Amino acid sequence: MKNLRLKAARAAKDLSQQQLAEKVGVSRQTINAIEKGDYNPTIRLCLAICHALERTLDELFWEEA
Repeated sequence: MKNLRLKAARAAKDLSQQQLAEKVGVSRQTINAIEKGDYNPTIRLCLAICHALERTLDELFWEEA
């Protein structure tokens, strides 16, 4: 499932995928794969992304059933 909330939060901070990737210590391809729903990040990576974007886990990663 695509993560449009992550993409929107990144855009709201005016960050490219590359810039966010550098902030959290992964490749741009990893950020792209997360946004496309092709990769499930570890909880550590989720938390790093949340801190970088100043959002909560629920705001970015919680999926409603």
